[in-house]
Amino acid sequence: MSAKKPWAKPVIAPHRTGLSNKFGAAHRQQWAADIEGVPVADLLAKHGSPLFVISERRLRDNARRLYRAFSTRYPRVRFAWSYKTNYLGAVCAVFHQEGAWAEVVSEFEYQKARALGVPGERIVFNGPCKSRAALEVAVAEGALVQIDHLDELYALEGVARAAGRQVPVALRLNFDTGYTEAWSRFGFNLESGQAVEAVRRITASPHLRLIGLHSHMGTFILDTRAYVAQINILCGFMEKIEQETGCLIEFLDIGGGFASQNALQGIHLPPEQAAPAPEQYAEAICSALLAATQGRVRAGKPLPVLVLETGRAAVDSAEMLVSSVVANKRLPDGRCGVVLDAGVNLLFTAFWYHHAVMPTRPLDGLAEDTVLYGPLCMNIDVLRHSVMLPPLDVGDSLVFSHVGAYNNTQWMQFITLRPAVVMIGESGAVDVVREAETLQTVVSPERLPQRLTALFPGGLPD
Repeated sequence: MSAKKPWAKPVIAPHRTGLSNKFGAAHRQQWAADIEGVPVADLLAKHGSPLFVISERRLRDNARRLYRAFSTRYPRVRFAWSYKTNYLGAVCAVFHQEGAWAEVVSEFEYQKARALGVPGERIVFNGPCKSRAALEVAVAEGALVQIDHLDELYALEGVARAAGRQVPVALRLNFDTGYTEAWSRFGFNLESGQAVEAVRRITASPHLRLIGLHSHMGTFILDTRAYVAQINILCGFMEKIEQETGCLIEFLDIGGGFASQNALQGIHLPPEQAAPAPEQYAEAICSALLAATQGRVRAGKPLPVLVLETGRAAVDSAEMLVSSVVANKRLPDGRCGVVLDAGVNLLFTAFWYHHAVMPTRPLDGLAEDTVLYGPLCMNIDVLRHSVMLPPLDVGDSLVFSHVGAYNNTQWMQFITLRPAVVMIGESGAVDVVREAETLQTVVSPERLPQRLTALFPGGLPD
């Protein structure tokens, strides 16, 4: 008699040809039993599930690749790490060790950078909400303030006057490149004349000195022509105001917006085809900047420093989220539903990306259309609306990538506690870089009035 075949869970799967189409052949099943050589099972056993895992090696590789891509194409380049993208201290420290300044958009982020040891003169202070107190600290410590609106300009001028100093500043601009939707709520508009008026006000003040222009077009920009247009517009404006006011612009800050290798919802091409590589961004930007500044060089002026505030493209691929299966369900439409212990409270970017997801062991059975739900009591708590996976057992774990951008800054303490974050060092050592929350973490800022301490003053209700 032949040996009995092992039992496998039955599945309902529509017939699929499996042939190639214009997006390529069907993917073969893959799994991720380890991260940077460390078994996922060991990580979960020690630190619990769900768990964020950061690769220090990938952080450094990403930082060096970006810097190399630009510095080999343009002689004056400066990177400023975008704190809002991921302000975990360990992440920021890696980028600062790699030479990046700090780019912050709030008083909280400014304080975080200073607490990490970043000197004020290596902080770029952006954002639409800077209190006078925050401006006073920034001026005293030599931070670079990039002015967002007129009220901030007036406040900063007052701070500089009170300090008896002339403060170097930069101006944030917004304009239409023709390739992206203009982020017109930030900065001074170029087309309406706001930007020119702001420049005149600054250059007429004995307390402010304009040294830079800043423009951030948006996020996840896939068309490099947008940056070419941005460079040409900035350089044209730079030439105009230098001639008109006699100021000297020392740097052009083009913000960030580079796409990562995530699959953006609504785009059918795989991310390695849809998203430009760092070298493609660098080639377009640096070539445009060198061409647009030829006249400046001939006139004996120095090339402006190119400042980049790259966030997502530097950190996204360096972090993963490991989550465990809590339950399986059969949905009314016949599809499989899987409940996980991590939801959109932790993986906020699931609203925009089809994050790559892999099991941590080879799975038996036919792959079927599966919905991945989180643990929250909300219908929108969906990590993947459709992904082909074989049957999963309770306790199985899945690895989501790339999740390094915005999830550790936009995550919510909602219904469940936030988990630990660990970093795997280049030597393979695993360090906890943010401890898992406990009940005490959440309730420690609370205060209970004395009159409410007796929950059932008349005894327990029937």
